[in-house]
Amino acid sequence: RSRCRCRPASLAVPLDAVEGLSCRVDERCIFFVTGNARKEVEVNAILREANIAPFRVVHVDIDLPELQGPLGDRGALDIARAKCLEASERVGAAVLVEDTSLSFPALGGLPGPYIKWFIDAIGNDGLWRLLETSDDRSAFCQCTLCYSSGPGAEPLLFVGRTDGAIVPPHASSGGGGFGWDAIFVPDGHEVPFAALSLKEKNAISHRARALEKFVAHCKRPLGLSEPPGRAEDA
Repeated sequence: RSRCRCRPASLAVPLDAVEGLSCRVDERCIFFVTGNARKEVEVNAILREANIAPFRVVHVDIDLPELQGPLGDRGALDIARAKCLEASERVGAAVLVEDTSLSFPALGGLPGPYIKWFIDAIGNDGLWRLLETSDDRSAFCQCTLCYSSGPGAEPLLFVGRTDGAIVPPHASSGGGGFGWDAIFVPDGHEVPFAALSLKEKNAISHRARALEKFVAHCKRPLGLSEPPGRAEDA
């Protein structure tokens, strides 16, 4: 496996979308490529809370293509890998991308990696109606985090998953979160993601679990110790 080279391959990123970004020569920077600013907020909050990241994450506001693939783990991994390869070529530096899926076992895994399209088309009310009459309202969300050390480098994949159930949108007692946060109640909780504080959500979210594995991987070649009790899953 290739090592995690966090120092960017190029500091002069030839994209209008990232003009003005700064990364000092003495810094290890990774460009987090996403068109969703709220994801970037969560990623940096997770890193600050853990205080264990040996690098600085810099947001790059680029909408990557929404690729298609089969349902299930293989499809999610292939989509994340393809997005990461394109992002590293466009940015010309070390990049981090993520692909999120929300799966309903009662529907054979749908919406899966197509959750963004489902949200755009039918919203949270429509997602709830898909399971409203089902005896099985279980769901799981998965974050596939993909890292490339630069153009041409083979991406590394890190997966985090949180299990839970789908509830009506009005069940949320809070207005936080985004996307489908208002209808997903994680196991062990009585309220959906949207009703949790950012700190509470980041302690259990699929995104935090994937990011934790990525940080642990980066620390090993840098000669830094892993946080206690947070070993990367096999």
